[in-house]
Amino acid sequence: MKKSVLSFLLTCSILFGGGIVWQKDLHTAMEKAQTEHKLLMVFVESEHCRWCKKMRYRTLQDDKVIAKLKPYISVRVDEGDRRTMAALPQVDGVPTIFFMTPDNKVIETAVGYFDTYDFLSFFESVDLKMHRN
Repeated sequence: MKKSVLSFLLTCSILFGGGIVWQKDLHTAMEKAQTEHKLLMVFVESEHCRWCKKMRYRTLQDDKVIAKLKPYISVRVDEGDRRTMAALPQVDGVPTIFFMTPDNKVIETAVGYFDTYDFLSFFESVDLKMHRN
């Protein structure tokens, strides 16, 4: 019985837990960010990149990171999508994360894998740049 209840609660937290709501299309995400007056967090990944998967399933699923990303429109982009990649600044490796304004101006860029602690620390530079502007 306990296992059934625990399993049910775990399933509910996964389904309704309020994780990152990923947009699937960059252009739609930019329009949404413009309409809602929000910034974008663009996560560029590759299907075969183990560091991308590690970042997505560990770092970006941490409750503290999810809370920090709530005010952002988040979008995942596959580096193989040439049309979408043409709309982004140059990517020198994956994973790459761009924090951007809805009009495609980059606020800050993170290249490579970040664990939760480092990613949260990275937000400090994003916040500082936002407060300066």
